[in-house]
Amino acid sequence: MSQRLNLLQDWLQNVIGIHAPQLVAITNDASFRRYFRLTINGVSHIVMDAPPDKEDCSPFIDIAQRLRASGLNAPQVLESHLEQGFLLLTDLGSQLYLPALTNEAMVESLYGDALKALVLMQAHTYSDGLPLYDHQLLHNEMNLFTDWLLGKHLKLSLEAAQRARLKNCFELLSTAALLQPQVFVHRDYHSRNLMIVPKKNPGILDFQDAVKGPVTYDLVSLLRDCYIAWPRERVNGWAKDFYTQIQELGMLKDIDETEFLRWFDWMGIQRHLKASGIFARLYHRDGKSGYLKDIPRTLNYIVEVGADYPELAALYQLVSERVLPQLEGV
Repeated sequence: MSQRLNLLQDWLQNVIGIHAPQLVAITNDASFRRYFRLTINGVSHIVMDAPPDKEDCSPFIDIAQRLRASGLNAPQVLESHLEQGFLLLTDLGSQLYLPALTNEAMVESLYGDALKALVLMQAHTYSDGLPLYDHQLLHNEMNLFTDWLLGKHLKLSLEAAQRARLKNCFELLSTAALLQPQVFVHRDYHSRNLMIVPKKNPGILDFQDAVKGPVTYDLVSLLRDCYIAWPRERVNGWAKDFYTQIQELGMLKDIDETEFLRWFDWMGIQRHLKASGIFARLYHRDGKSGYLKDIPRTLNYIVEVGADYPELAALYQLVSERVLPQLEGV
C-alpha cells in the first residue's frame, strides 16, 4: 500500500501539478478501492485509488458521464490515470444519507429527493452498452447466499430435495425480474451511497457496477435498505409514489399497481439473497467483519415478504426456520 501511495502522490505532484499534495484517508468501502480527500486551492476534491489488478476505473468514468449527462449529481472526473488506477474527482461532501435518516424530520424530504432522482435516472440515463442483468447474473448473485452464507458461514448443508426447491424459487425470482421493463440500474442505490448536498440532492456514489436491468431493482435497494429498515406500510407508500411517477412517463404500460408491487417484493428477495451472501463473503474472504451485523436485517426482509407468496414457501421456511435461528449461534 505504501508503494501505491507513493505512486499516487507522484502522479498528483508531477503529472497533475499539485505541489506537496496532502492526502487525508476516507473510510474504505466494501471493495478494493481507497479514497482520499485533497484540498486544491482551497477546494476539496476526492482521489480514488483503485488497484488495476483488482478494479477497472473505466466503468466508473463511463457511468459518471452518463449520470451527469442526464442531470444527476454524480462526481465529475477531473483527471485520470487508468493504467495505475487513479482518479481525481469533485467532492460531494461528507453528509451521508444513512445517519441523517435517524432524524424523522428529514426522512420524507430525503426519500422524496432520492425517488425523484431515481425517476430521472431511469427515464433519461442512457443504458445501451451496459452489461445486462440477465438470467446468469441474477443466479450468480443468488448463489452467493447458498455458497457463502449457507455453506461457508453457517456450514449448513441441504438435502437434494431442499436444493431442488430452492433452485425452483431462484428460477421464479429470476423470471419475474426479466419480465420487468429493463432500464438503467445503479445496482447499489441506498443510504450509504447517497450524499446530502445543497443543490441537486442527492449526490450519487458507487455506481461503477451499473447494468441494464429490472425497473424495481434500484427502488428496492433504496426502500428495503440493508442498513436501515422502515415499516412495510411506509415502504409500500413510497413504492406507490414511485410507480405513479414512472407510470405518468409511460414506462409501465399495462402494468397495474398490484403487479408492480409484486415485482418490487420479488426483486427485493433476489437482492437480499445476494446481499446476505456478499456480507458473509466480505467477512470470510476479505476479513471485513463489520457487515455481519447487517445479515439478520437483510434476511428479515425475505421473511416479511416471503410469507405473502406461497410459491416461495421453501425459501421462506429455510430462512425463517433454519438460517436466522442458526445465525444467532454463530
